Amino acid sequence: MPPAVPQPVVAQLTRAAIFLVVTIKPGPECDGVVRNLCADLAALLRAVGFRDLEGRLSCVMAFGSEAWDRLFGEPKPKELHPFREIHGRHHAVATPGDILFHIRSTRTDLCFELATQIMSRLGDAVSTADEVHGFNYFDDRDLIGFVDGTENPVEQAAIDATIIGQEDAAFAGGSYVIVQKYLHDMKRWNELPIEAQEKIIGRTKLSDVELDDAVKPTSAHNALTTIVENGEQLEILRDNMPFGDVGKGEFGTYFIGYARSPRRIEQMLVNMFVGRPPGNYDRLLDFSRAVTGTLFFVPSATFLEDVTSAAASPADSSADGRKTDDTSQAKMPPPDGSLGIGSLKGEIGHE
Repeated sequence: MPPAVPQPVVAQLTRAAIFLVVTIKPGPECDGVVRNLCADLAALLRAVGFRDLEGRLSCVMAFGSEAWDRLFGEPKPKELHPFREIHGRHHAVATPGDILFHIRSTRTDLCFELATQIMSRLGDAVSTADEVHGFNYFDDRDLIGFVDGTENPVEQAAIDATIIGQEDAAFAGGSYVIVQKYLHDMKRWNELPIEAQEKIIGRTKLSDVELDDAVKPTSAHNALTTIVENGEQLEILRDNMPFGDVGKGEFGTYFIGYARSPRRIEQMLVNMFVGRPPGNYDRLLDFSRAVTGTLFFVPSATFLEDVTSAAASPADSSADGRKTDDTSQAKMPPPDGSLGIGSLKGEIGHE
């Protein structure tokens, strides 16, 4: 059986992005609308992206834990669960979200058009929980002035960090993603001396060089977000983007992290919000507040193309999303770990 084709999780970073999080309204008819989009998303992406092939339009579609139960039932990805709030010196909140669309392109208009087409297809079946339009800021900096994503893995290392293998064979080719929307207190941040900012981040501001361990505090952002297990650094792939609304005085960073296990990102967040050791928290959080937090699973592109509009299990959904007796069933990977599909419809390359 050919391996599952991943969604473009490790697509090349772009100058524009839209992060769209929606919730599914109650009712089996709403579930059917979402399932229909799963199978048609690739064609919709091709239709919009063909207008400018150099625009590198891509879209990742991911599902929250409750939405997975409702749409697909069993089997379920081993580590998919609701986002876990973290209470420390600061608070990592959990917020609603059934589906994430991570849309990327070199052109804002392509992102906008694809988001428009997706929402047109979903119609009244969903409600928008959050929508953020991200942009590239100068030389890949965030709005606090530091380069973001310097230590991202690339090429095969990025695939190894993000794409599930035989540890969850039924969902090989999938990934996990956590998103958080951070708002910055720019006035207070800009009042800090550059040297103080650099010690909070752990890198120099202008040249983007990591501070020497002899001068870098253990509470530095890049120190607390480095996870080592059994002598090996566990990497994630970030595609954070700045966003803002100048008229409202809103300046922020949209954090999005992909990994083959959510535990990697969750440990980073515990280190940031609680501290390592507890109390030695990330001082960046004194100036940046998390206002959203959601965990999603990214199934393979192969999985999406094989979704049917049928119900998730031998129990159809009632108006409140609970199950009632029926014999229809969604097309799901069999429990033996195989994908149960014919020839692939095409390959999605990693840019």
